[in-house]
Amino acid sequence: MSENMNIAAVPEQIPDEVLDNAQENLDLLEENNLEENNEETVGENIVADEADRPDYSALSLNEIIVMFRQMLERADQMEMYKMADVLKASFYKALKRERIAAGCPVQENTVLETRTGDKQEHNDASADAGDVPADMSGTQSDAQTEAIADEAEEISNDPFAEVERGFKELYAQYKASRAKYIQEQEKQKEMNLECKLAVIEGLKELLEKQEDLAHTFPAFRELQNRWKEIGAVPQARVKDVWDSYQYQVEKFYDYVKINNELRDLDLKKNLEIKTRLCEEAEALKDEPAVVDAFRRLQKLHDEWRETGPVARELREEIWNRFKEATAVVNRKHQAFFDNLKEERKQNFEKKSALCEEAEAIAERTDIQANEWNVLSKKMEELQAKWKTIGFAAKKENQKVYDRFRAACDKFYSAKREYYAEFKNVMQKNLELKEALCEQAEAIMNSEEWKKTTDQLIRLQKEWKKIGPVARKQSDAVWKRFRAACDTFFNRKAAFYEEQDSALEVNLKAKTELIEEIRNYKLQGDKTKDMEMMFSFQDRWREIGFVPFKEKEKIQVAYKEAMDAHFSEIRSDDMEYSMGRFAKRIQDLQNNVKGGARILKNEREKLLQRYRKIETDIQTLENNAGFFAKSKNAESLMAELERKIAQARETLVQIEEKIKMIDRQFQEK
Repeated sequence: MSENMNIAAVPEQIPDEVLDNAQENLDLLEENNLEENNEETVGENIVADEADRPDYSALSLNEIIVMFRQMLERADQMEMYKMADVLKASFYKALKRERIAAGCPVQENTVLETRTGDKQEHNDASADAGDVPADMSGTQSDAQTEAIADEAEEISNDPFAEVERGFKELYAQYKASRAKYIQEQEKQKEMNLECKLAVIEGLKELLEKQEDLAHTFPAFRELQNRWKEIGAVPQARVKDVWDSYQYQVEKFYDYVKINNELRDLDLKKNLEIKTRLCEEAEALKDEPAVVDAFRRLQKLHDEWRETGPVARELREEIWNRFKEATAVVNRKHQAFFDNLKEERKQNFEKKSALCEEAEAIAERTDIQANEWNVLSKKMEELQAKWKTIGFAAKKENQKVYDRFRAACDKFYSAKREYYAEFKNVMQKNLELKEALCEQAEAIMNSEEWKKTTDQLIRLQKEWKKIGPVARKQSDAVWKRFRAACDTFFNRKAAFYEEQDSALEVNLKAKTELIEEIRNYKLQGDKTKDMEMMFSFQDRWREIGFVPFKEKEKIQVAYKEAMDAHFSEIRSDDMEYSMGRFAKRIQDLQNNVKGGARILKNEREKLLQRYRKIETDIQTLENNAGFFAKSKNAESLMAELERKIAQARETLVQIEEKIKMIDRQFQEK
């Protein structure tokens, strides 16, 4: 006879006390929604679990793989069930992040799988356990061989593919282990079902034996203990098996002739157990961890159902006490999820605001070179704020994350493109600067001081116009260019320092010559005085240049000294001077080594002087025309005319001297 037939055959014979006790257990299930198949409770537990799920995406790929492998080695099924998909999601987040950091293309079609419940987990595990790989048959088709070759080529081109493949193998081990575990659990539940059905049959047989109470009651207690020790049964059979068992227990209490003393002791013991359960349920109202308190309350309800009845007069009182404690915990649990819902709504609004800020930055197309680092820091600040905000609602959390991630990816993609182009520009700038270095190095040993100085200044101006180069190369190329410039300018400084020293010596020599001219006393012999004058002039010319700032001053002093002693005989020195010059060039040509070169230099100097005097005459004539239009300019005009006449006489002398040199070369 089946259980359902037994249950249906007895209701008219069950006493009111038994019906009340059974109704108490049914009320317990209906009023507090604590059935094992309550989908709303399961859903809330999943949401609560997800709220506590850690995020390991900050770890590296290798760290996540090591953590996953250690978890497999521990073989803790509850740990694997809770953590496997968390680690998988974290792995693919880290994989995407490291692919982006390494510049590898990101596979946009990668989907992170999440656990959707025990039913989906069971279906996945069953599918994993039932699948047989194609290569287990011992042969491979051409298409399989080609697919394996393509996969090998893809792995060789993608450094992250091997890491992903290794993780997939670990995850496949977990799925296989999970599938095996679920199969074992299902088998165990079937065995537990058989055991519980056996206990129910034992209770039935116990009622039919009509034995002495001393033998019947211990057997009944043994069957109760066996029932408590048996684990869970298949979900579909929970309620009917429990109803059958409860019915047989209640039937045992009513149909077996239990004496009042043993029954009172049993009811008293049940009262003590239920009183303790009430106290523990009441204590849960102060538990800060609301979700944990709710789970512990479920266990208390399971134990309440397993506990037998109490005395009729106390039954309603103890039940109401337990029900009130349950209601308090349920209200806190409901309030917790209401607050969690509101908190996640606010989190969604905060994350949406961050998305808008990130998108505003990512949409900019006018970012200048000096703004990239500033905007990158701003994006990092937004990401840091994002991490401080909790989860949004489950249906919105992934969407808002994808929106924020897309804005960040767009910005950093644009930044990479900019710096890739900027890198090419910097490489071109480096090539231009290296070319300038080569030009500077080619002339750094030159002794053409003026020309080389102008060239290096031009190169330095070109250097400033060239844009930046990479930081690791900037110092080296600049030091190279600077070294070439410093080499030349240090040499130039040393040269002119030596020249300045020589100029000071020349200044001293000319000062002494001026003093000598001032101290000279005319001999009264015009020829001797003229020779002395020419001697002073030759000595003056032989002395080199003086410092530029002293040039005009020393020249004026020399002229004043010469005019003071030789002004009277200068007007008669033309003929003598020309004769003396002719003798000098003849001696240079015939008797002095390198005389021809000296004469050429002399001719060039005379020619330059001739041109300069011509320019001076033109300037004086222009000035004369200017002063002629002004009043009271007679004295100025007279002075200008005197200087012009003197300059023209000098031109005649210079022209004659040039002709002398030319005739000397023709005769030679």
